[in-house]
Amino acid sequence: MPHQEYILTIDLGTSGPKVSLFDSKLVLVASGFREVPLILEGREGVEQNPADWISGIEAILTELKNDHSSELSQVIAVNVTAQWSGTVALGENGKPLMNAIIWMDSRGAPGAEALTDGWPKVDGYGLFEVLNWIRITGGAPTRSGKDSISHILYLKKERPEVYKQTRVFLEPKDYINFYLTGKSAASYDSITVHWLTDNRDIHKIKYSDSLIKKSGIDRAKLPDLVAINSVIGKLRTELTERFGIPANAVVISGTPDLHSGAVGSGGVLDFAPHVYIGTSSWIVCHVPFKKTDLFHNMASLPSAIPGRYLLVNEQQTAGASLQFLRNQVFFPKNGVLATKAPPDFYQKMDELADSVTSGSEGLLFLPWLNGERSPFDVKNVRGGFINMSLRHEQRHMIRAVLEGVAYNLRWLAEYTQKFCNKRFESIRFIGGGAQSRVWSQILADVLKIRIEQMDAPLSANSRGAAALALVALGKLTLEEVQTLAKVKEVFIPREEASRVHDRQYKGFVDFFNRNQGWFNKANRDVYTPEKAT
Repeated sequence: MPHQEYILTIDLGTSGPKVSLFDSKLVLVASGFREVPLILEGREGVEQNPADWISGIEAILTELKNDHSSELSQVIAVNVTAQWSGTVALGENGKPLMNAIIWMDSRGAPGAEALTDGWPKVDGYGLFEVLNWIRITGGAPTRSGKDSISHILYLKKERPEVYKQTRVFLEPKDYINFYLTGKSAASYDSITVHWLTDNRDIHKIKYSDSLIKKSGIDRAKLPDLVAINSVIGKLRTELTERFGIPANAVVISGTPDLHSGAVGSGGVLDFAPHVYIGTSSWIVCHVPFKKTDLFHNMASLPSAIPGRYLLVNEQQTAGASLQFLRNQVFFPKNGVLATKAPPDFYQKMDELADSVTSGSEGLLFLPWLNGERSPFDVKNVRGGFINMSLRHEQRHMIRAVLEGVAYNLRWLAEYTQKFCNKRFESIRFIGGGAQSRVWSQILADVLKIRIEQMDAPLSANSRGAAALALVALGKLTLEEVQTLAKVKEVFIPREEASRVHDRQYKGFVDFFNRNQGWFNKANRDVYTPEKAT
């Protein structure tokens, strides 16, 4: 038999790391997952412990060594994809100086606001300031403070001892690569939300000296840049010997999860969109141009495919809304009412949601539990149930959450199609949410677009990372990647259900537009126990 070759992928999601083995035809051979908790700091801080990421990865690798040692011994490359817009402050000894600040953290808002302030103002931005950022980078620091540049500015002002001791600030993906290789570097795609690179020539991306000077961030604390989808080095000897991986296995530069999902969905052509629902959600597609829609927080930025752009936009809270419903409402983990959720909760959730008619009998859910990024970047907006009555039951609440996430995605889809100047005929569906037939049909009815539920949707990011590694090594072409992504089932919009959702969607958008001012007043200075002390 011919020698088989395998790709090892690490997908670091917000919920935790997943490590997978793929063969050279993108067939998933084995996979493992470890959950990692969120660490909430005050009202706006959201962190994770990088040690939890590493211990989870190592635990899965140990399992793979025990059960799939033969495949591990034939790994030719490792590729990482990870949550984006996070910050690990690495000290001189190669250890994180504190928890990682992740993409949900908005403590850096004052720094972002100061950088983009000026007159005249447009949507809160200083017009001439933001135009300069857009001209060079394609975007600008978002005023919600959730970008990597804002994290670093927050540390510089509020944690100066950490900032001073930091040797280099790394994205989560790039920190995992440092663990694998001992080299600190960022690829052109992962560095983008630092908003410090000149992206005007997609083939010659580099740091902008003028923007670094304006930001006040030390260039020496930023990682060196490497090309998209390139080899950055070999695995550390300690890892190859410990887990039985060949010494000549290489580590690819990796990519953020939005970027790998686009490839893993099979949407490698321009204007081939996919929707992802995991902790967050997004609608993403490759486009052949550099363009920015500042007012709706959307831009085409360097993709995981060299020389290509990716339309990037993201909904803040999607699957996390279901987790909140499970862990804080139905089955609270702590306190006198603490109970345990059944292991088949999500299957039962689908069954209950399917028993409710479209529109959840008037119950409306707003999924803005941690602010929103797109189509509007508003950190103070909050979520909840609207129009609830005594007749509503658990099942209505579950379906309303599924529909509320879909309404926000419809809002996003409308601006995405305007950005592309195209009407989408179909959208591929990946992520944990895509395991649900009920959610797939809701999306079709709400968006009024054909939804293609992809096969093995939970592995789409990992599959994209494996595909990119094979492309980088010349083992696979992008055309082959497109054909290897399989559609499991197609969902067609239903006219009657869509009419109901049109009414609910109008109320959804109206509520946001009418209550922004109230949300800002209510959440600008919320009492917290930390403030009391």
